[in-house]
Amino acid sequence: MKTRLRDAAVAVVAVSTAVALADCGQGGGSGGDGGGDARIGLLLPDATTARWETQDKPLIEKEMKELCDDCTVEHANAKGDVATQQQQVDSMITRGVDAMVLVAVDARSLGAAVEKAERADIPVIAYDRLAEGPISGYVTFDGEEVGRLQGRALLTAMGDKADGGQIVMMNGDPNDPNAIAFKKGALSVLSDRVKIGKAYDTSGWRAEVANMNMTSAISALGADNIDGVYAANDGLAAGSISALRANKVSPLPPVTGQDAELDAVRRIVAGDQYMTVYKPFAPEASAGAAMAVAAARGESLDAVGKDRVRASTGKTVPAVLLTPVSVTAGTIKDTLLKDGVYTVRQICSTPQLMAACDRAGLTG
Repeated sequence: MKTRLRDAAVAVVAVSTAVALADCGQGGGSGGDGGGDARIGLLLPDATTARWETQDKPLIEKEMKELCDDCTVEHANAKGDVATQQQQVDSMITRGVDAMVLVAVDARSLGAAVEKAERADIPVIAYDRLAEGPISGYVTFDGEEVGRLQGRALLTAMGDKADGGQIVMMNGDPNDPNAIAFKKGALSVLSDRVKIGKAYDTSGWRAEVANMNMTSAISALGADNIDGVYAANDGLAAGSISALRANKVSPLPPVTGQDAELDAVRRIVAGDQYMTVYKPFAPEASAGAAMAVAAARGESLDAVGKDRVRASTGKTVPAVLLTPVSVTAGTIKDTLLKDGVYTVRQICSTPQLMAACDRAGLTG
């Protein structure tokens, strides 16, 4: 087989790194027989968070095809179930893929599956979440910085209530290492400034759980005593805002978010959600694809992963750590629209939103 690789430019927000990949016709894949097309497994965690299927999957597939025109991607989504994802890893091993890109449902529980892959000589690239076990590389955004961005934005939005006001914290799934990092970053900003009236960890990142928890917080604290809501992502923001509206809380307190989901951007324009954290999907997908292709061909990941992260095994592995971006109504134009993530037409999809878009200076 003679597979042609182009020179891959892995765009990192902080640093632009040109990654030259060698011709992948030399040598065989780590987990395959070296004589057929390289096959790479892409294992996604759930369908609850829109980004996995609408952003990451198509971008990763596109990047892999551009890097290696004979590579194929075998995709699976665990729908939020740990056992399902463990079975999917086993299936990829049985089918003899050459490498895997894994977004773990539960980092700890997937450690044994990663070990199985290593024994089968199949490298695993942990994508967005640091899975436990002997991973070969890691691509993600700085999780603590995400939390810091959210915390700073919340304080800004709270105005004169930023010192001594009371907030509700709607944290993510405690089994997700990213959620722990987000929480740590947020607390580093918020702890000395505001009172945390209620704090919840949200299993499975489920919006309906956030809705129930926010309803409970309103009952316990009183609607007039919630000055801000730290929501770790846009799904939790949606569940929290729904509960606030159902309990006739007006005006709504500022609510944070993450992932720049389209519905969240619309809520920001409408004034229901204050901010989201945009993690540019293209650079992450580019780095993940470049790592996976290199790993599948048995090449060093050092050219892609200039950073280093310590895996749960104690070994340091190549990593790409990207910089997240805070987005409010006033910065949508210079971030999401500029990067082509959405169009004005997509965001301003109703007459009510069109009026709000005009006020926010979103035209075209």
